Amino acid sequence: MAFCSLSTLVPMNTSSSSLIRFSSIGYANVRTVRFSTCASATPKPATSTSTSTTGKREPRGITKPRPISPAMQELLGVTEIPRTQALKQIWAYIKQHNLQDPEDKKVIVCDEKLKTIFAGRERVGFLEITGLLNPHFIK
Repeated sequence: MAFCSLSTLVPMNTSSSSLIRFSSIGYANVRTVRFSTCASATPKPATSTSTSTTGKREPRGITKPRPISPAMQELLGVTEIPRTQALKQIWAYIKQHNLQDPEDKKVIVCDEKLKTIFAGRERVGFLEITGLLNPHFIK
């Protein structure tokens, strides 16, 4: 590991009371300023897995496909889906069937298919959707 730094003398605001004399420079009002510090280390060798050669890694967390409940399967048409894609498809269904409240676009007026997913509720706020989808993802 190598370290490097650079420092220099920089003139400050001049005033008659703060002048400093240097024998080789003449008189100047100066201060030392450090510009940069850098450190370099030897790079770590790349792991030899299939994910490092393609640049993509295996999905995990909310991007990992999970099995879903039969009610959700009926709406989405798949047996496994990531949470992100499920939410995206549900929003597409809401917009396609014009289920947003015209006066308050943050509220969804549920039809019969959405009522099965959203615990039988007539109206759902858009921030509640992810919480109401959690029981439909089988762990």
